[in-house]
Amino acid sequence: MSEGAVVVGSWGVILSGAAVFVALLFVSAPYGRHARRGWGPSLSARLGWVLMESPSALLFAGVYLRGPDHAGEAPLVLLLMWELHYLHRALVFPFRMRMAGRRMPLSVVGMGALFNVVNASLNGRWVSALGAYPQAWLGGPRFLLGLVLFLAGLAANWHSDRVLAALREGQGEDYAIPRRGLFGLVSCPNYLGEIVEWTGWAVATWSLPGLAFAIFTAANLVPRALAHHRWYRVRFPDYPPDRRALVPFLL
Repeated sequence: MSEGAVVVGSWGVILSGAAVFVALLFVSAPYGRHARRGWGPSLSARLGWVLMESPSALLFAGVYLRGPDHAGEAPLVLLLMWELHYLHRALVFPFRMRMAGRRMPLSVVGMGALFNVVNASLNGRWVSALGAYPQAWLGGPRFLLGLVLFLAGLAANWHSDRVLAALREGQGEDYAIPRRGLFGLVSCPNYLGEIVEWTGWAVATWSLPGLAFAIFTAANLVPRALAHHRWYRVRFPDYPPDRRALVPFLL
């Protein structure tokens, strides 16, 4: 893949993010608590997550290993950062959360997998071939700031997932109000963590594909956080009135 193709593809991700943002302001993604009929064939939610997220881990690694710079220390660290998120998302998250009996539309799985194929290809190609990442990059301010943001976002995302998983223990198929950790401030700290995480990736790689991914992540998760927040307020009359949807004290 040439640099020109990566640039065009990255701008395509940004434009598709804008379209997704607008669409999700009016239509909630039809899975999880917003699952509903009318979206075509479905499959097990657990299998859906595996099929949707695993292409990112596999394809990034495959593209990366074919790149001329894949043996460099800095590109290798970036590879490990990427795989840390996506191996967990594909192989740990679906089996930690309570998904027994839940379904996910095949259309959602297909769209998510398609995005992950494109996004992993663009970022993997940039990190292993088109970007300039000498060993000194690992001690530079952009990488260090990006790494801090990435790890902080990852920690917030993982901790929030654990809170939700523990909350459902003993609740059967019902929902309850999460109160631990960052849930005391916002309804969707898992989404906030993921936005911070991929913003960190964009800074650490200082690349157009990384920026495009961060923009798409925010465009996808901000309206979903707003939808979750509205759902909590309708479902629970005693929902904390001062809790925000995504950004503490602001949004």
